[in-house]
Amino acid sequence: MAGNDKVALVTGAARGLGELVARRLHAAGFRVALADLDLDAASKVAESLGENALALRLDVRSKADFEAAGKLLEERWGGADVLVNNAGQSRVAALMEISPEEFDAVVAVNLRSVFLACQVFGQAFAARGFGRIVNIASLAGQTGGTATGAHYAAAKGGVLTLTKVFARELAPHGVTVNAISPGPLDLPIVHESVPADKLAAITQAIPVRSLGDPGFIADAVVLLASSGAGSATGACLDINGGLFMR
Repeated sequence: MAGNDKVALVTGAARGLGELVARRLHAAGFRVALADLDLDAASKVAESLGENALALRLDVRSKADFEAAGKLLEERWGGADVLVNNAGQSRVAALMEISPEEFDAVVAVNLRSVFLACQVFGQAFAARGFGRIVNIASLAGQTGGTATGAHYAAAKGGVLTLTKVFARELAPHGVTVNAISPGPLDLPIVHESVPADKLAAITQAIPVRSLGDPGFIADAVVLLASSGAGSATGACLDINGGLFMR
């Protein structure tokens, strides 16, 4: 199995893509820590997974919370080997109406969190001589799309830059850092929050004429988290149905 009893921490793991990533990692043999502000929801997912799954409350805006999580995993399972920065937040707002406070709040969750997590776990991984970091970015950060908010797009663009910065810094220590940039995904929250006619138009604009499969994103995370992915670092995997091609 891909995990070989390695330990993975997934942020924003209580629902959506984060939950699916946690489930796929667990199925691949990883011990999984499901980190989320909603501890009750994360606990339910962990309970459904059974053995080798742990829920913990974590505010991704807090460096102290990341440090506490690292310490807990050290005591519980000997330390983390994999970090998946999945937690995110989008707020749809007109570009010229975004307040400084809202901008800072969205950037704190989507970008500052990645910096803090990579800083805390990157150092721990480097000290151990092994680690895998996977950052969930977004098509919006590559195209400057504002459908999910300019602050969200700017933050996700920053995630791609931080991926390269930390990849270069940690590469000599056996630690890889990669990103995945999904386009629109076929997730319940998308269907719940986007009107049917608008979602149909979005789907029609995608060259492959379908929303992205979140299961494929999760499988890609498992691949990048594996021991055999040592030569992939500083990379971004684009999974967007052809909306953005390099």
